[in-house]
Amino acid sequence: METIAALAHGRWFGALPLSLRAALVAAGRERRLDPGQWVYGEGDDETGLVGVIHGVLRLEVSAGPARDILLGLIGEGQVIGQSRRFGGGARIVTARAQGAARVLLIPDAALPAIAAREPDLWPAVVALLYDQLAAAVHGAALALALPPRARIAARLAELADAQGQVRVTQSDVAELAGLSRKSANGHLRALAALGLITLGYGMIRVHDAGRLRALAGLGPASQAAGT
Repeated sequence: METIAALAHGRWFGALPLSLRAALVAAGRERRLDPGQWVYGEGDDETGLVGVIHGVLRLEVSAGPARDILLGLIGEGQVIGQSRRFGGGARIVTARAQGAARVLLIPDAALPAIAAREPDLWPAVVALLYDQLAAAVHGAALALALPPRARIAARLAELADAQGQVRVTQSDVAELAGLSRKSANGHLRALAALGLITLGYGMIRVHDAGRLRALAGLGPASQAAGT
């Protein structure tokens, strides 16, 4: 019940029928992760779904043999993943723990048996895939269209949890915004001076996500779709 309750905070899992939530949790296995530990790596053949029960996962992609780029972060209640039933191939990103974390792993092989009992599963998986695509396109649009400070404001607004916390370092913010650390730190200090955020150790507190979105020219209702 604790796992179902934790994942139900996420928009995707929380919208599922109760019987489907229970079936997914029953088919999965929980795994505790140390800081930096991988859930799966880019290019892994094994697919399926991953739900974040506690903590934050980093989503990274390689940009050459010796460099990984941070694409995004997913927090408690969120679910990511894919199924080979809908084509595609190996994992396209690496997912690893930002700090200590606990996740639910649901293997792709378990999904057909669940779908035989719960016909809502496959439409839900398609919706999850669409949400992930929408988030990727939205992130690319922010990177292309917004100036640096607005880009940072938009990313902080979308990453803040219900308590206004964003569990990132200032280096993470720089990477997410495609900026140097020095440049990102200057923009973060400016946002803090405006009273929109407070900078902490390994964490940024967002005081007004709506004002951050307005600063980015997105408006208070223009958040990216979450999973």
